[in-house]
Amino acid sequence: MDNESKFDDGSSIPTLGTGGVTFVDFNASLTGRFKELNVSWLKKYFVVEPIDEIMLSDPQTYILDKEGHIFFAKLGNEAVGTFALMKTGDGVYELGKMAVDEKFRDRKIGSQMLAYCLEKAKELGALKVTLYSNTRLENALHLYRKFGFMEVPLGSSEYKRSNIKMEINLSHDPSFPGKI
Repeated sequence: MDNESKFDDGSSIPTLGTGGVTFVDFNASLTGRFKELNVSWLKKYFVVEPIDEIMLSDPQTYILDKEGHIFFAKLGNEAVGTFALMKTGDGVYELGKMAVDEKFRDRKIGSQMLAYCLEKAKELGALKVTLYSNTRLENALHLYRKFGFMEVPLGSSEYKRSNIKMEINLSHDPSFPGKI
């Protein structure tokens, strides 16, 4: 019998670090790469909004100093993806600034990053992770839904491009995503 963890649709939950991907915490030497990865996808699909420019230029002040965390997916020595977990309340983190270098797409790096994100969120004591996105980003929305994110009312967002809000309640299923 197969011991591999599965999504509801029967597909496999990615194992952390498969395909040579490793994860590292942010350090100051990666500030430029954090901005570069994010600006690249923003310019492709939308525009870089003033709030993006502020946060991406000074992640220490706008994310890390506010009990947030930034992580990078690496292949060898190259940072090929990134995301941030920004604390928004007791037990609540927002997933943001998630980007994968276009040269490395279609390698399941986004799936591995999201699995790692949810595991780290649990380690941080998160009961819920939220995110803001746009319905034009169909592949991203599919990935979020696959991991169990559900659409919730949008409310207000600091991003003009946001037209959908999603969240996952980590306290409902203590085994997921821990079994990755």
